[in-house]
Order: sequence, then structure tokens, then C-alpha cells
Amino acid sequence: MTLSSRPLADTVALITGASSGIGAATAVSLAGLGAKVALVARRTDRLNEVAARLRADGATAAVITADVTSQSDADKAVAEAASELGRLDVLVNNAGVMLLGPVIDAPVEEWERMVQINLLGLLYCTHAALPHLLRAAEDSARQVADLVNISSVAGRETRNGSGVYNATKHGVGAFSDALRKEITTCHVRVSLIEPGAVDTELASHNRPEILAGIRQRFAIERLRAEDIADAIAYVVSRPRHVAINEVLVRPTEQE
Repeated sequence: MTLSSRPLADTVALITGASSGIGAATAVSLAGLGAKVALVARRTDRLNEVAARLRADGATAAVITADVTSQSDADKAVAEAASELGRLDVLVNNAGVMLLGPVIDAPVEEWERMVQINLLGLLYCTHAALPHLLRAAEDSARQVADLVNISSVAGRETRNGSGVYNATKHGVGAFSDALRKEITTCHVRVSLIEPGAVDTELASHNRPEILAGIRQRFAIERLRAEDIADAIAYVVSRPRHVAINEVLVRPTEQE
């Protein structure tokens, strides 16, 4: 592989929610571009499986078990990644959960879980990573660093039955754009990726009666995790003067 095909050589990328789906696919994609990757999630066994796959292909991967809804866990995960792999150039805030259903009589604990993971987890990881990203933008060969937040089509529009999920993903979009304006002149790029329906385990955490409706609603050819990983790889491999602020990716058949 030529140097030009490894634009992330000598960089380190931390990916949350890396034990499956979009997170695991992103780790494979960024490692293929030359990055060392820190895999962060709660399921150590699944992280080890992803890491073994990467190492078999000659990549460097660190397994970090953490619950990003805990600020101390998020802080430790970022610190461990930077210590073990030497630096931090890219953060992909991918960890998230989608628990749908009517607002009336909803289990409030589902709302709390979405706020904790989709918003607070993202905020905690961002807060911990920013000093490293700012430093990387100054002292790395690329002279740029990347923060990628995974949102959703639900962060652009609302639907009946998605109220609190919509609220969390709209929040991710608002935070991302405000932070972009704050740090863009420091050459830390903030990018928002908004997937439509993707064939992952994301929906499986819903109650059975809700899951049945989701399956009916998305009885289409859905995106694959690798499709979103490709978008992330494109974003973080742009030249220093190019910032991709927002990417919306839907399945062709999704309205």
C-alpha cells in the first residue's frame, strides 16, 4: 500500500461503541488508512474480537473497556488511549442507543438512558479528548485533528414515536455546530454524520411491541455499517484545508 493510500499513518483514532456495528466497521476502515485505533465500549469480549481481526491484518489496536455515561470512565478511556498509543488525532463519538415509542406513558428510564449515552457520553468524551485534539492539530504531521459525532436523520427531522430520540440527536447537532465555530480556527474539524436506517443491532434494544413497528417501518434495503464507516473515513482523510461539516446518508429507498 502506498503512502498516499494511508493518509492516517502515524495517527491515533479513538472510537466509542466500537464493539459492533458502525463502531467496529469504522475501526476497520480507519485502520486500513493507517491509523492506530483505540476501541472503546462496555463489552470486552466483543472488543477483543474486533481487535483480533485488526491485528491479524497488521493494524495496532488497543482494547479499552469503559462506560462512557460515566465521566470518570470517559476520562480514563481517553487518557489510556493517548498513553498506550502515544497521542490522539481522531475521536469518533459513535456510542448511542435508540429507544422509540410514544411519549405518553413512556418508561422514563428509557429517556434517561438515551440522554446519558447519546448526549452525556458524547459530551464527556469530547471534553476529555479536546486537549489532545488541539495538541495534535499543532504538532502532528497532518496539522489537523478530527472530532466526528454520529447523529441520525432523527437529528434533522421529527417523527411520531421518536420524540426523545429526536431531542437527543437534535442536541448532538446543535452541540457539534457550536463547537465547530469555537475551534475551527485551531484546525480541529468537527463533523456530523447523520445515518438513515442501518442494518445493525441498534433497534434490537427496543421493547417487543415497538420493535415490531420499527421492522415494518424499515422493511427496505437498509444501509450497512460499512457504508457509514466509508463516510467517516472520507471525512477524516481530507486535506487540512477541507472540512466536511455534515453528511446525511440514507438508504436509497428511505423517504
